[in-house]
Amino acid sequence: MLDSPVVKITRDEIRHVALLARLALDPAEEEAMTATLDAILTYMEKLAELDTSAVEPTAHILDLPTPWRDDVVTNAPDADRLLANAPARDGDFFRVPKIIE
Repeated sequence: MLDSPVVKITRDEIRHVALLARLALDPAEEEAMTATLDAILTYMEKLAELDTSAVEPTAHILDLPTPWRDDVVTNAPDADRLLANAPARDGDFFRVPKIIE
């Protein structure tokens, strides 16, 4: 007797995900999506069987140093230059229309 394949994802779950993603899927697309996602989940299950206990967690395949630079101010604040093109100013501040009464 043949074993029936175990379905990893159902059509109802596909419809739910499509609803969340605001996708309008017709029945043929639902069937194709179910088959595709079922195959992906089967492969993921197969990968989960691998013993990775001896594998170091990595963020990158190469051991690269983090390229940090010194935090140096290169443009000192100069209120006159910053406000030079302002349509209106009040001392060292931009003047804007009043919006709260």
